[in-house]
Amino acid sequence: MPAMRVALPTTRDSLTHKFSIGSHEGYLTIGLYADGRPGEIFIKMSKEGSTMNGMCQAFCRAFSLAIQHGLTVEEAVKRFKGMRFEPMGYTNNPDIMEASSVVDYVARYLELHFSHVR
Repeated sequence: MPAMRVALPTTRDSLTHKFSIGSHEGYLTIGLYADGRPGEIFIKMSKEGSTMNGMCQAFCRAFSLAIQHGLTVEEAVKRFKGMRFEPMGYTNNPDIMEASSVVDYVARYLELHFSHVR
């Protein structure tokens, strides 16, 4: 039996988090279900080329669909934490001192803020 998609309501709460990795800045927006679980993510990198923004959009779309079909934050973190590619380096977040990629940063942020939400 295929997994059933649980779409977010038309109007929903979200949070936006500004981050930097090395000299690269970005914004992570997380759309939330009514119970506080993440249901979608968006990443906007400042002053980045179309390739980086395109890959971020593709990752966000796939990630959002996966969690809407039942992928848990814990399972997502296992798969994405530690991925290594540019940009990487020190961050402006005291809870995530260093990230090995934007995907690694997002996984670590979700782990810190949402791994307890079911």
